[in-house]
Amino acid sequence: MNWNKLLCNRNELQLLGTLNGGQSFRWTHNEDKDEWTGIFSKTVWKLKQSEDFLHYQIIGSLKKLPETKTSKGANESNFEMMLKKYFRLELPLTKYYEEWSEKDALFKTACKQFYGIRMLAQEPIENLFSFICSQNNHISRISSMVEKLCTFYGEEICEYDGVKYYSFPDVNKLSGSQVEQKLRELGFGYRAKFIQKSAAQIVEWGGEEWFDTLQNMKYKDARQELMKLCGIGPKVADCICLMSLNHLEALPVDTHVYQIAAHNYLPHLRGKKNVTDKMYTEIGDYFRHLYGDMAGWAHTVLFCADLKKFQTNDTSDIDNSKPKKKRKK
Repeated sequence: MNWNKLLCNRNELQLLGTLNGGQSFRWTHNEDKDEWTGIFSKTVWKLKQSEDFLHYQIIGSLKKLPETKTSKGANESNFEMMLKKYFRLELPLTKYYEEWSEKDALFKTACKQFYGIRMLAQEPIENLFSFICSQNNHISRISSMVEKLCTFYGEEICEYDGVKYYSFPDVNKLSGSQVEQKLRELGFGYRAKFIQKSAAQIVEWGGEEWFDTLQNMKYKDARQELMKLCGIGPKVADCICLMSLNHLEALPVDTHVYQIAAHNYLPHLRGKKNVTDKMYTEIGDYFRHLYGDMAGWAHTVLFCADLKKFQTNDTSDIDNSKPKKKRKK
């Protein structure tokens, strides 16, 4: 299979930091070939990089692309547009890195190694339910849960090298009354209820079109609407705002973000056992003042640097949406 290529310098996109930094959970890395295989937009992709190009293959797709006399060229053009949108390649990242470096000495140091960290433009449905799975969880288990959702409720896209690939399910498929019980059997625990109830709420409020209204709202209003969903606390709401609703000032505050803030910027917050709502707001507002209207993206670079080359898989959630466990007597 031939590789298509898209002009994109490495400084503008680093696949490792972008695809392995806890934004999406559907990418795997073949280290021997330095190739990535993943799924978005009901399409299975294979990606690799050279110095000036992003190379890609389409392994399979459920997308119905318009037919023309030069259908192959048209298809490639459509897939290229999907890829540009997913990585937000229309935004000049090197320019933003320079601006953020001028504002913050810590960012200036971190960005030397963690260049090209892109904020993915994900589909809201996948983003929301993936981050419900992320609560009090680690990356390998989150990835396993997301794949179970796709295998049991998504559509098969294709089979490649003995592996079947599935699309992320439509919200209607997750809203059924039997979904919670099935997910509990599959090991989702309390998250099973959050997934089914949230899906039912979204269907009731208009389905995927409901997310369009959130995109057009101001950030904090959209965040407030998301927190009306079952099991969605401040951090998950901010993840969705940042990663799929184009509110790039949203800043999810988890354990790592709190530690970065307390150690480097807000020393009066050091040593706190819990992040209160007031502290959560203070941290987010501090970085929004520092970096501007793309603060969530800028801080993602610091987050990646804090993970120390991704040697840790901890993505502990400080949302208060998890029910307290009762000790067995």
